[in-house]
Formats: sequence, structure tokens, C-alpha cells
Amino acid sequence: MNIDKVLSSVAASYPASQIEHQRRDIPRIVFHLSLLTDRIPAGGTIADIGGGLGLFSPGCAALGFNSILVDDFRDRGNIEIAGDVFRRVHERYGVTIVSRDVVAEGVDFEGSTLDAVTTFDSIEHWHHSPKHALHQLMAALKPNGLLIIGVPNCVNFHKRISVPLGFNKWSQMADWYEEETFRGHVREPDAEDLRYIARDLGLTNVRIIGRNWLGYDSRSAWVRRLMPVVDQPLRLIPSFCSNLYLIGRKTCGQGVVATAAP
Repeated sequence: MNIDKVLSSVAASYPASQIEHQRRDIPRIVFHLSLLTDRIPAGGTIADIGGGLGLFSPGCAALGFNSILVDDFRDRGNIEIAGDVFRRVHERYGVTIVSRDVVAEGVDFEGSTLDAVTTFDSIEHWHHSPKHALHQLMAALKPNGLLIIGVPNCVNFHKRISVPLGFNKWSQMADWYEEETFRGHVREPDAEDLRYIARDLGLTNVRIIGRNWLGYDSRSAWVRRLMPVVDQPLRLIPSFCSNLYLIGRKTCGQGVVATAAP
């Protein structure tokens, strides 16, 4: 099955104001789905945590997985259009929607029922420790179930250059000061932080993978122009990439071996 074509069809289901935004995100979502398609069985159950209104959950459903989306949907953009997106997209493709703050309320899955748990660009926004929720999610995974965590890298190559020069603030002032509730990045992990999480969760077959989605979407024109040249070399050193992925499995009785992979 051609994942690009499937996602293009899903994107076309969104409200008109959202279609172009979703189409631009297709390469990133194709990569996220590729992390699953060769690793879990056809028709398996995937719980995506904090995925908002993006393409990933309906994309999973369109590919034949049992797709569950868990989010509190309290971001301003989500609040304004969520109902319309759910009707047009998620309900159409059969996504199960769970409106829940997993940090404050925990998760409510039966033990050993999920084939995969994913969370992309979410845990860096959580205002309390993700530890308890992640352990609950691990309990919900089947033996040998898959956990994938995607995060922005707090020490990527661009930040190592720009921060000493006085650029690249942690978050936008208006997001912190003008909004009643801050929904920005609380703490961006790095590769070693992800290895720490892997050890705490007892994951096996652990890999740390780097990609550079934030570079391609940078507000800086020179960064965007440079990305096609430096993208592949940066992937060889994940700790330099703008985006990091922790991939591991729930397997009892084995140690954790973390490896960096292109």
C-alpha cells in the first residue's frame, strides 16, 4: 500500500482551511507510519498519545490498524476546529477518540492489550513528570509491544550554534506571558534523556533515530536552504538532529541496549 497516496486522501478530508497544512506534513507522517508498518502485525491496536488533530491517527486507521487517539485537545487551534475535524476525518476512518489529560488523569487501558504506543512532539509539553503515565502505558502494551517517543532535540546542531549567539529562545514570549495557560515546551529531551527513559521503562531493542523536520520547517530561510545538504550527514549523528525518536519494545527478562541509528 502506498502510504503517501493514503495520507493524501486522508488530508483531503479535512476542512478546507486545514488541507494544505496537512499535506505539507505528509512526509513526516509517512516516516512515523513507516516506523510501525514493519514492526507490528496488520490490524494491530495503536494508541497515539497527544496527537491532536493531525494525520497520524486517521492515517493508522486508513492503513487498517485499530487506531486510538488520546489527547486533552485543549490547544487553542484544537478547540476551535476539533468537532469539524472529528466528523470529517476521524469518525470517517474509524478512529477511537479519548479526550483525556494522561498526565493529570492517567490512562485507562486494560493490561497487555496494545500492540504499539506512540507519542510524537507531545511529552515536551507535559507540565508534570511523564514517568507515571509512561509506566501505565507500558503496562497496557502486549509483551513485545512497541513504544515510540518522538521529541524535539534540545541540543541539536543548529541550537549549539545559535544559542551562544543569543538566538533561539526556549519559547515565544507571547505563548508564556499572554496566554492564561502555557502550552509550550516545558523540557525538550536529548538523546541521553531518551536513553534514561528507556532504562527506566525496561525497554529492549532500543534505538535512537534522528531526523530534521524542524530544520525543514525553520523560520530561517538559510536553515531551510541548507537542510537538503546537511540532512543525511546529520542523521549519522542523531544527537545533532532537530528531532529524536526513541524506539523500543516491552520484553520481560532482557536488558536494554541503546544504539544510535541513521
